[in-house]
Amino acid sequence: MTTIAIVGTGLAGVRAAETLRAEGYHDRLVMVGDEAWTPYDRPPLSKAFLLGSAERADLRLLDEDGLAALGAEWRLGTGAAAFHARDRMLRLDDGHRLTVDGLVIATGARARRLDVPAPPGVHTLRTLDDAIRLRADLLAGSRAVLIGGGFVGAEIASTARRLGNDLTIVEAGRLPLLAPLGEPAASLLARLHADNEVRVITGRTVRSFEGRRHVRAVILDDGRRLPADTVVVGIGAVPNVEWLDGSGVGCAGGVPTDPWGRTNVPGVVAAGDVAGPLGRRLEHWTNARDMPVTACKALLAEMRGQDVTALPCYDPLPYVWSDQYDSRIQLAGRPAPDDDFLLEEGAPEGAFVATYRRAGAISAVLALDSPRTFTRFRHELRRVWAARQDSRA
Repeated sequence: MTTIAIVGTGLAGVRAAETLRAEGYHDRLVMVGDEAWTPYDRPPLSKAFLLGSAERADLRLLDEDGLAALGAEWRLGTGAAAFHARDRMLRLDDGHRLTVDGLVIATGARARRLDVPAPPGVHTLRTLDDAIRLRADLLAGSRAVLIGGGFVGAEIASTARRLGNDLTIVEAGRLPLLAPLGEPAASLLARLHADNEVRVITGRTVRSFEGRRHVRAVILDDGRRLPADTVVVGIGAVPNVEWLDGSGVGCAGGVPTDPWGRTNVPGVVAAGDVAGPLGRRLEHWTNARDMPVTACKALLAEMRGQDVTALPCYDPLPYVWSDQYDSRIQLAGRPAPDDDFLLEEGAPEGAFVATYRRAGAISAVLALDSPRTFTRFRHELRRVWAARQDSRA
């Protein structure tokens, strides 16, 4: 009997387990997760769960029947401590050791923290436990400061305002969302904060916090003092790869993989937020849903002595959505800084669809509250994307 271990019990881990079983793997399957919770969906954490309109049961990725159907051994509340590729040994935090024939790395990423001491009341949001603590503070409805103006940060801002919090966003860049979207698009979307009476301070970083037993204020690098009862730090994520130090598995800003999700070690694949297919790590829900399918098919093919390269490779068209205030932002493709940005439909002060174009061809599409037109341009983008992939083959 063979053993496959999946390290990580989020969406990527669950999809990996489902794929292995669907592809006919009936041997021992071990699920290792450092959280005590059974698998749950993360996108609602910054929205419905924080609002109090969803509870733990609403977040479940698998009900009792789904858990049973996987026929897996669950090692919850204990993470992976080390892996040794030479002897195929996986060591857990609780001291248990597993000899594995296959390993799926789906450990995701954790919230990046500021390099300054933080008192109670300063939060990050990545896990259900994070959301439980943050919800308790935000429901009180007071003065909140959000550090970082990315997609998740904007969703938290939206929730905080709906709960009645007075809110200020501090963004180190010139505009929120400048890095992923570019200046024209970031300028258009910045009005969402202003329209909802959220103050935005740009070009500033945090020097320190006031408060011992609980945060009282945020001190910026220019000396400004922002009174705060709750602070949320949303400045990105760090891949969870420390347990792989010395393992033989390559790690460089995540776990690099080939187009089939394989690492440099035979019998070891990676998927989800921790993985970097072709050197590009993707932190999108759709990536966590889709990449494990390719990776686990490749793992089984390798274990069965089959030609992995005969399988379809993983080269997805990126897609991300974000619910902010009463609006939905949708983005497909990969915008580049030198792409042309064209407003295709709508108006800057309302709903719109815009495209990014490279040498005249569409490279990405962005929409605000325009799902039908977005879908039309997304179809055009898929055709261009497919043609590019065919030309590389």
